[in-house]
Amino acid sequence: MNIDLPPTFDWAVEQFNQGDFYGCHDTLEGLWMEATPELCNFYQGILQIAVACYHLGNGNRRGAMLLLGEGISRLRAYPEDFGGVGVTSLVSQSRTLLDHLRQVDLADLGSLTLPTVTQVR
Repeated sequence: MNIDLPPTFDWAVEQFNQGDFYGCHDTLEGLWMEATPELCNFYQGILQIAVACYHLGNGNRRGAMLLLGEGISRLRAYPEDFGGVGVTSLVSQSRTLLDHLRQVDLADLGSLTLPTVTQVR
């Protein structure tokens, strides 16, 4: 879908993909607080997945699972390519991570592959 996202969003994607999930949260929070309802849910979905990854880094599997589920639920309403973001890929990676979290011990959290946000512009 052809929608223009602000340059600040590109920074949030960079933060996400570099593993700065807390910074990504702060950047996206600033965007969604001023966004239209359509963009608000989009930003919140990515933000929730970022916070899930942050929780994983702190060993909080339960918090990660809850936020992954919420982020996936928000994002699956969007088309495959929304605003130049590969939404389907992010949802798929996040769903895979969630499935793995349901199956591994807390000690095995370091072996999980975290999702990335792909820009398809």
